[in-house]
Amino acid sequence: MKITIVGGGSWGTALAKILGEKKFEVSLLVRREAVYEAINKEKENPFYLPGIKLSEKVKAELEPKKAFKDSQIILWTIPSFALKENLENLKTYVNKITYHISGIKGIDWETKKTPFNILKETLPKDCKIFVLGGPSFAKEVALKLPTAVVLAGEKEEETKKMQELLAMPYFRVYRSDDPLGVEIAGALKNVIAIASGISDGLELGLNARASLIARGLIEIVRLGSKLGGKLYTFYGLAGVGDLVLTCTGALSRNYQVGYKLGKGEKLEKILTDLRQVAEGVKTAKVVRELAKKFEIELPICEEVYRVLYENENPKTSLNRLLSRTLKREFENL
Repeated sequence: MKITIVGGGSWGTALAKILGEKKFEVSLLVRREAVYEAINKEKENPFYLPGIKLSEKVKAELEPKKAFKDSQIILWTIPSFALKENLENLKTYVNKITYHISGIKGIDWETKKTPFNILKETLPKDCKIFVLGGPSFAKEVALKLPTAVVLAGEKEEETKKMQELLAMPYFRVYRSDDPLGVEIAGALKNVIAIASGISDGLELGLNARASLIARGLIEIVRLGSKLGGKLYTFYGLAGVGDLVLTCTGALSRNYQVGYKLGKGEKLEKILTDLRQVAEGVKTAKVVRELAKKFEIELPICEEVYRVLYENENPKTSLNRLLSRTLKREFENL
């Protein structure tokens, strides 16, 4: 079996490592010639996962024709904003492949649609689409540290096949029937992770961070339910699991953005230095628009938006959050 992974970043490379070790032929479609050369000559991606050796079964490709030849499954690991363009540019190849797994954690900022919906609307109707989510830093997966994730699809038997394909002893894959919920949780937690980073950057303490995570989950449930996600998904690996990870782990790009904002750095410099996509930055803008559309209160997400896009002082945002009217804990759920 041949599997094509679209995206040569850290997550795509980590998944390529897993699948290569399972003896699948893996084609990694990348944009940069330097990445292409390093993977094929050194069996390593020094730009995103330095020091991690890849199987001989993993091969990088710059040309789509070679990457997709004889492929049976596509794994999408590109930023959410790049999905539509890639689907259009690659339609000659991807429309012929039945199985598609999205490992993208974001919402398209132009259409306000999740990758699952974009794939479903764009690909032929006979294509099977799945969503991979949960707490999974690429580096730890590549190091074979124990990780549990969730794979969601609309049909149980098809999902079970993909579940078995991805699973390894150190990479435990659960299955779900809620691809939209898994995707929404994976996108929204990135905004809360920025808030958590800001809190730590301001040295507000562990109590504050725990409170942000708990109240952030409430905001994910509020908006996620409106967007069609199932309630139980938000309390599972894709919801609570990924939220806790990205709000407390220094490997989280979104947490790093928030932390540096809390330390007084400017967003433009932070994103330039990061050299990778922090999905939560654009998702914060989408979330604000969706909150207005559905007329729901998302105070943490609102303050993250103000810090990111209105140059608000994080301390002013903090004071606004703490001075809100006192209310019941589970109000408006």
